Amino acid sequence: MKGNKRVLALVLSAAFALTTLAGCGSQNDKSADSSSAAASSSGETTKSRAQDTIIYAQGADPRGLDPALVDDGESGKIIVNIYEGLLKYNKDSTQIEPSLAESWEVSSDGLTYTFHLKKGVKFQDGTDFNAEAVKINIDRQLPPKVTEDMVYAGFVFGSVKDVEVVDDSTVKINLKAPSTPFLNNLAMCMGAPIVSPKALEENNNNVNEHPVGTGPYTFVSWTKGQNIVLKKNDNYWGTKAVTSNVIFKFIPDNSARVVALNNGEADIIDGIDATVVKQIEDSGNKIYKAAGMNINYLAYNTTKAPFNDVKVRTAISQAINVPELVKSLYQGYAEPATSVLPSFIPGFDSSIAQVAFDQAAAKTALAGAGVTNLHIITYTNPRPYNTANGQALAEAIQGYLKNAGVTATIDAFDWTTYKEKVKAGDYDICFYGWIGDNGDPDNFMNLMADKDPRMNVARYDNAAYKDLIAKGLTTPNGDARNKIYTDLEKLAAQEAVWLPISHATTLVGYRSNVKDFNYHTTGVIFLSEASKN
Repeated sequence: MKGNKRVLALVLSAAFALTTLAGCGSQNDKSADSSSAAASSSGETTKSRAQDTIIYAQGADPRGLDPALVDDGESGKIIVNIYEGLLKYNKDSTQIEPSLAESWEVSSDGLTYTFHLKKGVKFQDGTDFNAEAVKINIDRQLPPKVTEDMVYAGFVFGSVKDVEVVDDSTVKINLKAPSTPFLNNLAMCMGAPIVSPKALEENNNNVNEHPVGTGPYTFVSWTKGQNIVLKKNDNYWGTKAVTSNVIFKFIPDNSARVVALNNGEADIIDGIDATVVKQIEDSGNKIYKAAGMNINYLAYNTTKAPFNDVKVRTAISQAINVPELVKSLYQGYAEPATSVLPSFIPGFDSSIAQVAFDQAAAKTALAGAGVTNLHIITYTNPRPYNTANGQALAEAIQGYLKNAGVTATIDAFDWTTYKEKVKAGDYDICFYGWIGDNGDPDNFMNLMADKDPRMNVARYDNAAYKDLIAKGLTTPNGDARNKIYTDLEKLAAQEAVWLPISHATTLVGYRSNVKDFNYHTTGVIFLSEASKN
């Protein structure tokens, strides 16, 4: 603990030095470089320390740093800098590449995956990475050891029968049935990263606050509501991180994050919306933009009245003018969702349509069904799929419902509390979203088949839908598999399980002297190659 405090003090002093330097003149200027070359040795030290710290500001604390026990993007962005999995994604896509596994073979029946592991890799606590570590990490997420807190266990390892250690550097994973997305699942930032078995043993199988992986950065400290500090892993088996220190800073308010960026108190920020893009650019900073692999949606609680009736779900959806709402809230940085799947995911079909806006029909149907009051819960912070934040979205929906003769009460919570409220299920309507983990359509459509109410927030239970999901998992990639997911989209639209709202453009603000960070299409940020001039 004492050592951690000392490192934190050094890192925060570096951040202060960065703030001071950020106010001084031009940033990528040869004359400025010449001047700095003539600076005193103490000045050079201060500059070096400032430039050896990158501060990333996001809207909320992570829920935790154990990849088996969390399911949120705030956690994922930090996790990928500490841990690694057997496989990883290409930096520009969801195509899989070797990571802790150098190579692999799949049996002809698709039931056995044999992985050959990198040798000489150490966890950040000095223990060896080997096949036994892989087995321990997977076994903890399989029956009988899996716990209800392991939200991603079913997603990543639901098809796994057992794990065999062949030797120190070879492991076999046996499946119960073929799983087309299995290799993609092993590169996810949730569930799949490998945790030090020693750390798991010392922390009672929960390293949410004591993360130990094999990645390029090691954990230093977490001050709740303020920041998480990481430092470069000097013993990393791969290419060492360029920047020595990374601080994830938590600033809930959008405008405050923008001020922090423009003042030099943060180097990179996310959760920004259309209203601040010009402000960021006018201050000489930059905006990273990319098509988002995401969906922002309203979900009906299908387990109880009135939303156990598809006619009522349809009527509420009719009351909401989605294109108008998206244009107003997101001002060109999101597109109205006509389907659950983004347009570039296999299975997307442009002919699919959600319930169309018809306020008069909605008003008549809701009055006939006796629906006059509804309870909405939402979140207060921005999300990558909803940069306007959950409360703004809920209030917009509340206005549409009022016009259809329905009074909606809204309860809004911080993100961590909201996740627990969703789990409890005391709501008629909630708001959620999803960032694709692996580029596979199952990763989106399976949300309405999952048993976990933190995943399947509509609590939808339809045997025909689940049968299609099971078929999609075992069908090889190609037209036949794509059709299964198109059929799933059509069924979800007919049943009005969700009201899909938008696919958000990914927006990240960053200072002009920052380069080579990788904000991945899966919604996480890799910082080991990032640097500042």
